[in-house]
Amino acid sequence: MSGNKERLLELARTFLRLGVIGFGGPAATIAMMDDDIVQRRRWLSREHFLDLVGATNLIPGPNSTEMVMHIGYERAKFPGLVVAGACFILPAALMTGVLGWLYLSYGTIPEVEPFLVGIKPAVLAIILSALWRLGRTAMKSLSLFLVGLIVASALVLGASEVLALVGGGILGLVWLQWRSRSLEAGLAITGAAYLMLQVQAAKTLSLWALGLFFLKVGAVLYGSGYVLIAFLEGDLVQNYGWLTEQQLLDAVAIGQFTPGPVLTTATFIGVLLLGLPGGTVATLAIFLPSFVFVAILNPIVPRLRRSPLTASFLDAINVSALALMAIVTVRLGAAVLFGWAPALIFALAVLAVFRFRLNVAMVVLGGGVMGYLLQLL
Repeated sequence: MSGNKERLLELARTFLRLGVIGFGGPAATIAMMDDDIVQRRRWLSREHFLDLVGATNLIPGPNSTEMVMHIGYERAKFPGLVVAGACFILPAALMTGVLGWLYLSYGTIPEVEPFLVGIKPAVLAIILSALWRLGRTAMKSLSLFLVGLIVASALVLGASEVLALVGGGILGLVWLQWRSRSLEAGLAITGAAYLMLQVQAAKTLSLWALGLFFLKVGAVLYGSGYVLIAFLEGDLVQNYGWLTEQQLLDAVAIGQFTPGPVLTTATFIGVLLLGLPGGTVATLAIFLPSFVFVAILNPIVPRLRRSPLTASFLDAINVSALALMAIVTVRLGAAVLFGWAPALIFALAVLAVFRFRLNVAMVVLGGGVMGYLLQLL
């Protein structure tokens, strides 16, 4: 028992530290884990580490956070999963919650607004770069391109973001693997996602409605953490009217200042809408499905990795998520890129992320500083 306690303490120290320094998005965070967990600590072989990275793409939720949970499970079973995941999420949630409170109190004063004016186009450039990188990987065939095109068309015609995303995954599953007899894993995943589609948050803002909304998002969020923006824009802005476009962009921008998972943007939004209780409920709700999915998936990773059906479902989900990201990027760009100053910051941010591959935290900070300086002209 003492040995297990020591492992839990070691997991807590390791992932609290990673939660504080884990800037740069999922790829950077996973690279840090490879260096620390595989090379230095030797808790896992590189082969098994890569198997777990692949497995995180088979379930909804943030990849880097789920990798942390997988490592915690490998090290100390279910208690390790909970300790590792919670310690990794906690620093970002606390930082984002504090920033949400500061924004709620002071976000409209001139000293803060110029920074946000510069940060918004920088965030758009970061989303665009993620869209480009993921697209080069995801578009593996003409069939997948057509799935993405169908999903994008459905979104333009007004389809629900969640329905379009899961519908694209099901379409790809049927289209790419219609001859396969290995249906069990794919049907389990798509069935769970379909059931979550039936959960609809009420349009009247309350802690219950807020928690239900973020629980639904956490249960069906495939692709990248940036796909979260599409769900927020579609429901919280367009359907429910709980946020404005500008508040959404501010939430995403402030979320970029913090290390750890992008999904702690939910913490900021919860604080903005319903104070500390809202931030707490939103954070717990959006991450809860990941804890459940990883606990179920980890013991069966080898079988899922070999299944051609789950691979096809994943490929289709990824291109559907890219279609979602493309549509919402166009919408947000129309709301942000007006005037020469935002356009200039956007162009420089695109150069920074595409040509020089700067850390996203540096890009966002640079955009904020430029926004402030240009406001002084």
